[in-house]
Amino acid sequence: MEIVQSRRHFMMGLSAVGAAGLVNVPTSAHAEPAPETTTVRLPRTFRALCEAPKNIAGELLRAEGFTDVRYIDLAADSDPSAMLASGELDFTTDFPPAHIMAIEAGMPIKVVTGLHSGCLELIVKESINSISDLKGKRVGVFALTSAPHVLVTLMAAYVGLDPATDLEWVANPDVSSMQLFNEGKVDAFLAVPPEPQEQRVRNFGHTILNTTADRPWSQHYCCMLAGSADYVDRHPAATKRVLRAILKAADICASDPQLAAQLSVDGKFTDRYDYALEGLREARYDVWREFDPEDTMRFYALRMNEVGFIKAGPNKIIANGTDWRFFNEIKREMKT
Repeated sequence: MEIVQSRRHFMMGLSAVGAAGLVNVPTSAHAEPAPETTTVRLPRTFRALCEAPKNIAGELLRAEGFTDVRYIDLAADSDPSAMLASGELDFTTDFPPAHIMAIEAGMPIKVVTGLHSGCLELIVKESINSISDLKGKRVGVFALTSAPHVLVTLMAAYVGLDPATDLEWVANPDVSSMQLFNEGKVDAFLAVPPEPQEQRVRNFGHTILNTTADRPWSQHYCCMLAGSADYVDRHPAATKRVLRAILKAADICASDPQLAAQLSVDGKFTDRYDYALEGLREARYDVWREFDPEDTMRFYALRMNEVGFIKAGPNKIIANGTDWRFFNEIKREMKT
């Protein structure tokens, strides 16, 4: 089902932002070409708190000239990259490895910007104190080759483990890895907001790696925005406006997480304001001007190649599946 966000809630929130001077960005859209299309379709991913810039950008997109802003409900087993390729979505956010695997598979997508660093935590039982201690332990994942599986594999390989033989992977598409962990059926899982917040309330398990703070993961984007190659190629003016709206929303997440959390609740992307606020405060939405999105793609593609997830090298992945034109223009415009 297609759901259009509540205009009233967003207008109230964004009026507050403007009044407080929280989003100091140029308003040069009037001097640009009109968008080739006034429709944009984004995924509605309930509880994916770290995707807040995409989730709360509805009114900003309307200010950019989009009269038809659609959030599409996704099934639990949906593949957003495949939906981009099939034309069901125009843009989506995901972890860099997910985008890279889609590019490797030949899906017509273009990664166009990074959004933030941090948000993921590797949560383990109390007897485990480091990634090296995961040797011989059970790690819960949604599925093999899913983003959590890829990311934990890269983390394990980075400290010298052989992820294929040293870790016991427990894949269950029907039960969340967090539930398996809390039931004692796995020893570790990679938590995505609001799971870290929920686990801290339970006071069960502890974090041995936090991508907000721990290098090298903290030095790269955690979530990146990709568009359908067809949309990006045919609608360059619209694509730039989409990016600008979502990056302005990232600025709101950084400067006023309380407002961003409330907008996330009002837009029905989560039902827990407290978890949303905590997650927004912990992720680094302030780094999109500092980080190089190509560096992030290169970092992950190189490591995925080394462990055998992809055959292509970083240069081919970047050449086939990225387009930084719009990001570079907006970065120059939105310097502060």
